Amino acid sequence: MDDDASVLEVVAAMLEDLGCEVISAESGSEALDQLKRHDRISVLITDINMPGMDGHELAELATRLRPALKVLQLSGRERRRDGFPMIRKPFSEEDLAKTMQQTTGLC
Repeated sequence: MDDDASVLEVVAAMLEDLGCEVISAESGSEALDQLKRHDRISVLITDINMPGMDGHELAELATRLRPALKVLQLSGRERRRDGFPMIRKPFSEEDLAKTMQQTTGLC
């Protein structure tokens, strides 16, 4: 989930290249709606800096809704907090694959 459509598209394409099935959302509320509709979602990847609901709030609400959900946060400038793993933007597909494998065990 990212509020920048071009970043969202690039990250989704990277994940698909890694063999992941991707469901995208452009806002925190849309991401929560997707989580409610799709039981098969096992990982939430969210930007931290977003208007409205930021990635920290989204991660907290999402894991309350689905306690087993794994979360990976993205940021170009924020520091990591909340205990969720984070990858710094910009990153390569190789960086994403390594981080996904280490933090979620997926892709």
